[in-house]
Amino acid sequence: MADGRSGCPINLTVEVLGDSWSLLVIRDLMFSERRRYGELLAGSEEGIATNVLADRLRRLAEHGLITRHPDPTHRQKRVYRLTERAIQLVPVLVQLGAWGRRHLPVTPELAVRAELLERGGPELWAAFMDELRESHLGVPRPSGAAPVAARLRASYERAAAHAPTHPPVPASAPAPASAPEETTPS
Repeated sequence: MADGRSGCPINLTVEVLGDSWSLLVIRDLMFSERRRYGELLAGSEEGIATNVLADRLRRLAEHGLITRHPDPTHRQKRVYRLTERAIQLVPVLVQLGAWGRRHLPVTPELAVRAELLERGGPELWAAFMDELRESHLGVPRPSGAAPVAARLRASYERAAAHAPTHPPVPASAPAPASAPEETTPS
């Protein structure tokens, strides 16, 4: 097969999204309303490198997951927007977040959006996707639709305000190393 190792849909999807950064860039465009290179770089929780971000933005555009538009505030800058293909990843990201919450030592402030979306189910996902279509594609939302992104952002901000300064250590992790205790020979 010319475009992938096989025609398996999981393989082909992993070839597009399976690196360490692509889904995180989509996540930030989706949930954090970051649209410019500098915003994506500065706001990266994981500390993405400049060359990696530039490469992922290029690859995501090549695969039709994002589009680049001239920034009206600066001639040399670009604004990135999700495409319908990327917006349809909302249920996938919700399920990844749900799995991570159940099986990994997440921090509460970074897990709160995943929890809300998981509890809200497909109806909330659809409303969020409609909101993303409006903000990224210019497609008006159904009238009377409750804003989902604002609710997710407010929940994150409340959780972040009460977050400890250091992430929690998972219960199964060894305690941090301390000075050795003195022992007396018996």
